[in-house]
Amino acid sequence: MMSLSIASPSGVTFTSKINLSKSSFHGIQIPKIIQARAVNALPPSCPSLVVKMAKREEELKEIRTKTAEELQEEIVDLKGELFMLRLQRSARNEFKSSEFLRMRKRIARMLTVKREREVEEGINKRISRKLDRKWKKSIVPRPPPSLKKLREEEAAEEAKESAS
Repeated sequence: MMSLSIASPSGVTFTSKINLSKSSFHGIQIPKIIQARAVNALPPSCPSLVVKMAKREEELKEIRTKTAEELQEEIVDLKGELFMLRLQRSARNEFKSSEFLRMRKRIARMLTVKREREVEEGINKRISRKLDRKWKKSIVPRPPPSLKKLREEEAAEEAKESAS
């Protein structure tokens, strides 16, 4: 218990007793029921999560077995495919929107493996960026594999029509 007195210029004194020993606020109490729900939010057996992680691990193993040149070739191909998807989206053609995320993640994984190898070789970040710029300038523009496949199919159809 503490008393507080305030004097005013008119000579009147105000006295108040404040109880500081005990506060009425005891913090926020979260019921245990809500915590139990958060823990049980995922079903006990979540096979989709396990499958996704297994696929990712398989993909990383596959990427790590490739040489640096193969990685660079596949990165160029995937970036071309990504460009083709963007063209399809802009032309309002039918396409799978999930392919954007899948391709971007695959490209990121490949670039990560490429950078891991550079770190193992002792190439620092600055030199790595320089090498990347050189590599990007050396890329010869070529159609992505999906466009090559489409052209081959069209050529095969034309050959069938001309033979008939």
